[in-house]
Amino acid sequence: MTCFVQLHFLTVYPPSNPNRDDIGRPKTAMYGGVNRLRISSQSLKRAARISPAMSAALKGSLGQRTRLLGDEILNHLCDKGATDEQARTIALKVAAVFGKIDDKEKEKARIRQLAFISPDERSAAFKIAERALSGESLKEEAKTLGKEILQAADGAVDLAMFGRMLADAPDFNREAAVQVSHAITTHRAEVEDDYYTAVDDLKRATEDMGAGFVGEAGFGSGVYYLYVCVDTGRLVENLSGDLALAGKALGAVTEAFATASPSGKRNSYSHHTRASFVRAEAGSQQPRTLAAAFLKPVSSENLLGESVKRLKETAAAIDNAYGPSVDNSIEMDVNSGSGTLADVKAFVARQLGDA
Repeated sequence: MTCFVQLHFLTVYPPSNPNRDDIGRPKTAMYGGVNRLRISSQSLKRAARISPAMSAALKGSLGQRTRLLGDEILNHLCDKGATDEQARTIALKVAAVFGKIDDKEKEKARIRQLAFISPDERSAAFKIAERALSGESLKEEAKTLGKEILQAADGAVDLAMFGRMLADAPDFNREAAVQVSHAITTHRAEVEDDYYTAVDDLKRATEDMGAGFVGEAGFGSGVYYLYVCVDTGRLVENLSGDLALAGKALGAVTEAFATASPSGKRNSYSHHTRASFVRAEAGSQQPRTLAAAFLKPVSSENLLGESVKRLKETAAAIDNAYGPSVDNSIEMDVNSGSGTLADVKAFVARQLGDA
């Protein structure tokens, strides 16, 4: 029976706009009948993937999410002496393995949608393209050629964690081992407006007293709750049984979600955040979020302290009603000075023995 590792984070964001909507304002959600600020799971996963916590610990074991592999193959072949026509013909066939070619950008050998590509698959694609340039014939069908390139991404940790879908090659899809919620504020929060101006340094006071530029931007702040669930059995399976790599992945992803934040407007607001509270849980029981702790918005001068209290009370209440939801847990609380991130990472890594 698999072991589920569940991670709960409470993170304070100062006035900032890390994740914008289609008109550039902070994302929001209605929850518990009131407005909350929201950070999407997609932006949080990307922040985790490119964070130092993952890129350093898992160097060489991370994939790339891109439409542009065909571009790189095309340029690579041209550097090796191929004509533009030769390079484009080969690049289009190889790129088609990962998705349908974008007819609007066919001259660049780009596919229509982003595809997650493992390091081994990238290497295989380049080698096959080079062999084709030397005279070896390519399989005509993308599905047939794909069998030579697609390798189920067994060595790519981020693919193993967050999954992928290849519509034209479903045998090489990956079911995600890590589920990530949208982060929402534990309390009512509104988007505020920042009216700002910029001064033209070369403008003389004798011309006029106006600004060189006038703008408006939205921002918000608050305590955000984030929930992450890891199916350790699926993670190990997705990594072809590599327990050592799975252990590194668990520690890295835990640190990443505790320390990484989306980069939107970072230069304007410098929101370099760290989770103030982390609760890690492990057990074979059905996973459950603790978001219900904040259905009634927290209202207190100590938003963080009250949020921590609510989260703990809700976990205890669920256990009282359903029986124990987890076998073991550990907490790191910055304000009380209890626990460390190293303790949490060590606890998470030990759960692979039950995967």
